Amino acid sequence: MTGSKLPHPWIARRTTTFDGSGIRRIFDLAATMKDPVDLSIGQPHFEVPKAIQKTAVEAITTGRNGYSATAGIAPLRQKLQSRIDQQLGHTDRQVLVTSGTSGGIVLAMMALVNPGDEIIVFDPYFVIYQPLIQLVGGKCVLIDTYPDFTLNIEKVAAAITQKTKLILLNSPNNPTGHTVSAAQIQELAELAKKENIVLLSDEIYQTFCYDSPFTSPALFNPQTLVVDGFSKTYGITGWRVGFAHGPAEIIEVMTRIQPYTYVCAPQPAQWAATTALDVDMSEAVTAYRHKRDLVVNSLADRYSIPQPGGAFYLFPKVPKGTASEFVARAIEHNLLIIPGSVFSQRDTHFRISYAVSDAILERGIEILRKLA
Repeated sequence: MTGSKLPHPWIARRTTTFDGSGIRRIFDLAATMKDPVDLSIGQPHFEVPKAIQKTAVEAITTGRNGYSATAGIAPLRQKLQSRIDQQLGHTDRQVLVTSGTSGGIVLAMMALVNPGDEIIVFDPYFVIYQPLIQLVGGKCVLIDTYPDFTLNIEKVAAAITQKTKLILLNSPNNPTGHTVSAAQIQELAELAKKENIVLLSDEIYQTFCYDSPFTSPALFNPQTLVVDGFSKTYGITGWRVGFAHGPAEIIEVMTRIQPYTYVCAPQPAQWAATTALDVDMSEAVTAYRHKRDLVVNSLADRYSIPQPGGAFYLFPKVPKGTASEFVARAIEHNLLIIPGSVFSQRDTHFRISYAVSDAILERGIEILRKLA
């Protein structure tokens, strides 16, 4: 953090409360290295399915390149709405197409958080959560989940005050890969409902659940606001198309804000996303389950690694010293990983992304075994 540094007179003070993304710094570093073993970026390595590519190309060549309706093109919204209605059966749940899942989270924060409101976040957390909360004037209340990253509902209840506006959940989790159990999801959802607090569920990794089916808190609490997207499931991270669904009063406000931020998600990508909803990605999920097992089995004798149930990350504890020191040593060995301090108040763990080919993964495993 750079909060103590006075900004240039032109620069808003809110920008001094956080640094640039630690993940993006590693991304930029990778561009300067010769053939690095890059296990840093959370981006699927598989090819975008041909049917999705074909629809995107057709959208571009047939002139669907302008702005869409703010809330998204009708075919995509209708398809999403139909699926969500079938899954949840809520009479008051609406859908909004957003510019990526991150765009959906930005809109949610802007729509819900007043200066001074408290937002409960589980540590470790996705890198954008805390800065976004600070940007809208909220207070981030962190709940430690170490050493095994499981939720403690009693801790959550104890952290709730009259100022609590949101609880932010991400399961499967980035950076740990931890998947919250269905029983704990239900407990958290019912607690939020009882306390009349919005539960914001970031479900971008819901496709990548390896040991048990995905469970959304929206099943137990109609007030849950869900953000989701297509980037991770279909390997289209650069296309920036996501969606949110939740109580109508929230979605309507988010929709009103979107023209003053992102305007709309890219139209060709929205048409492609409409096709994507019918594409079976089970083969990719099976491949990533294999990669998870390969890394865990190869490193478990050298590192402490809580078993991840989803996403495509591991969050091992460093054998000794700080994670920042360990990552510096890894870079000297041409291996790119992310220090845990990017995602946490602690600097004791590091993140591995196994969304790479098996050949690169095996090179990374070899280096990590030597470093231990």
